[in-house]
Amino acid sequence: MKFAFLISGALGFALAAVAGFTADRAMDLVLRDAAVACLVTALAGRWFWQVLDRAFTDTVVARKAAAEAAAAAAEAAAAAPVAPVANAKSPSVRPPAPAAKPAASPAPVPAKAATR
Repeated sequence: MKFAFLISGALGFALAAVAGFTADRAMDLVLRDAAVACLVTALAGRWFWQVLDRAFTDTVVARKAAAEAAAAAAEAAAAAPVAPVANAKSPSVRPPAPAAKPAASPAPVPAKAATR
């Protein structure tokens, strides 16, 4: 983190100083602006480095968890006994015969007629 802080601060100072000198500004103004730019870019570089570090850490943790899950799944698959599955379709087994149609249901009983 110190490295990112120092490099980004130095880069900000150099860029602000070069910009000030090429704009033909007074030396005291160039150095003041470069000092402020140094502080601002150092803080921004520190923040950006923290974001990158967190992203790298999350990626490593996620990859490690995925590798462990894959290893556990492979171990579970290797440890499980292989047994034939009931009702498994195989080319040598004939499909079941179609079920017989149910008998027709009796006609509905007419409702009693209303008497007057």
